[in-house]
Amino acid sequence: MCGIAGVIHTENRHAPPSAELLHAMIGAIRYRGPDEFGLYRDHHAGLAHARLSIIDLSGGQQPMCNEDGSLWIVFNGEIFNYIELRKELQSLGHRFRTQSDTEVIIHAYEAWGNDCFLKFNGQWAFALWDAKERKLVLSRDRIGVRPLFVRQAHGKVWFASEVKAIFSDPEVSRSMDPRGLDQTFTYWASLSPVSVFHGIEEIPPGSVRVYDSTGVYREWLYWRPSYADPREPYPLSIADATEVLRDKLMHATELRMLRADVPVGSYLSGGLDSSLVAWMGGQAKKGRFQTFSLRFDDAEFDETSFQKLMASQLDSSHHDILVSRSDIARVFPEVVWHTERPILRTAPAPLYLLSQEVRRFGIKAVLTGEGADEMLAGYDLFRESKIRQFWSHQPESKIRPRLFERLYPYLGRSPNQAKGMALQFWKQGLEKARLPGFSHGPRWSTTSSIKRFFSGDIRQNMSTNPAPDVLASLPEEFAVWDPLGQAQYLEVVTLLSGYLISSQGDRMLMAHSVEGRFPFLDSDVMEFCNGLPADYKLRILDEKHILKRVAHGVIPEQIVRRQKQPYRAPDAISFVGPDAPEYVHEMLSENALKESGLFDSAAVLKFHQKCLSKGKEATASAEFSNSDNMALVGILSAQLVHHLFIKGTRPSSKDRIVFTTAIDRVSNYQQHAVQEHRL
Repeated sequence: MCGIAGVIHTENRHAPPSAELLHAMIGAIRYRGPDEFGLYRDHHAGLAHARLSIIDLSGGQQPMCNEDGSLWIVFNGEIFNYIELRKELQSLGHRFRTQSDTEVIIHAYEAWGNDCFLKFNGQWAFALWDAKERKLVLSRDRIGVRPLFVRQAHGKVWFASEVKAIFSDPEVSRSMDPRGLDQTFTYWASLSPVSVFHGIEEIPPGSVRVYDSTGVYREWLYWRPSYADPREPYPLSIADATEVLRDKLMHATELRMLRADVPVGSYLSGGLDSSLVAWMGGQAKKGRFQTFSLRFDDAEFDETSFQKLMASQLDSSHHDILVSRSDIARVFPEVVWHTERPILRTAPAPLYLLSQEVRRFGIKAVLTGEGADEMLAGYDLFRESKIRQFWSHQPESKIRPRLFERLYPYLGRSPNQAKGMALQFWKQGLEKARLPGFSHGPRWSTTSSIKRFFSGDIRQNMSTNPAPDVLASLPEEFAVWDPLGQAQYLEVVTLLSGYLISSQGDRMLMAHSVEGRFPFLDSDVMEFCNGLPADYKLRILDEKHILKRVAHGVIPEQIVRRQKQPYRAPDAISFVGPDAPEYVHEMLSENALKESGLFDSAAVLKFHQKCLSKGKEATASAEFSNSDNMALVGILSAQLVHHLFIKGTRPSSKDRIVFTTAIDRVSNYQQHAVQEHRL
């Protein structure tokens, strides 16, 4: 995995891109690829690359070009089917100098043009510069596993894996975009192309954007999630579909385990998804490998017994770390520095610490079970929606809503402890059961309630310049999908792409130079799962029904049959105890709140005092409501985003990086990895 950055000048009045600027941009994200650094520069374009070497360790240096030097690429990610594509391209007459997947992308683009993207099975973000046509091609994988941001202004186009690289140019202005904040405090994340920074766009997952020599761009989706039409018969029995899914998952795991020239480990949460992925990874490796787990001081969040059970069956070299509330509070500013956006939960913080442990043991890549819940209906949200759909046919029924009692056994503060209030909450909006967004209405409503803390100026801006609504850009076929397919689509394009695979995934892994590999997000696995009938995935209220069939006989039954417990971490309570770090009080002080202008200082100060009072109670973890947890974490993280990126108080690294690959067509200087060039 890697980091990429660059700038393109679309107006001739500009001098060539500065080598010093490219140095600063890639230096800002050096942790994404600390093994090697590369640069390409001509009179119109500058590309920079930070490499985490995993495939073709000796020959995969970037920027990389085609045979005649007209196409140059900087690439972040992996194309897992590159060997098969390489053979296909060789049969068409293409010749290769390296064993890397990067070179396959270049030749695939030459051979198939815009049709190449659907041929890639992988996770990627890349920038391809056509020096002859002065054309920039930006592309991102189907789900958005790998990030890619862009800014266009003043006859220039900047791009980078992370926003901080673009902000390395002092010419780039910095301010918060209320539209991105509005989306974050609705969907848990801003939805591309919107970001939380004014003037910075995120390239949407599954899309390609092409800038021509004048800076005009066109953009299109080459892929978006699509689900089975329930009116059409499904050709496979549940038994046959189980076998197909097992084969596809095994193949996806083998690709991610074996297509690496470095050891690959695995996360092990103690749940079904990570246990199955780790088992398949062990089968592919045919030997002991390293697994990594999180443990928590708070029993409500801890899954140690299941982790140990699975690690024992795998006979892996197992490592775990114990995370406390104080650990979460301590690293939270670093977490926000890497997420580059407000977050509503602390869950990324323990994962930040876990990737640090992975790197300490010399592992550069890990398998994880991310994506299984979205592909195979594992979340309580899908069960909530099904119960509410069922209830909506008889809204006065007293029996139907009792199905909610089967949800949330893992919560210290379960909604079912106050049944009357809970039922009133779930009953809201039953009349909208056949409208788009019904499945996510309760979540979006709860999250949106936090907007009451925004300042008057921010709320006014949100009103006059509203953020795009995800329900306004649904695919035409959305209406024919069954309710589960509709709910899965919304979950993928909002929470999975915008938050889980980003703030909890890529950003926390790459903070310590570790690549995540996700078998459930393999393109063949996703297409197969999305085509399954709803009751193969959610049978009555049995989530991931078909996956449990896949796991039967190879994963301990205690894990297969345990009730779903989503990954969670202590939230508000981490910041309100007597040992809360000083920065918490600084960020939530009246001065800091007024300086950012994001929140109503009086309302936040009152709320913070309420949280501090609760934090003194012995059972404080259970006393914070879902809304309060999200509000405190969201406000604190938004304040940190302003402090770190807008106010710009974090010092940049003073260390100079060394470009071991440098192609400079401005000064007619060229070299490769055997030499060093200090800029």
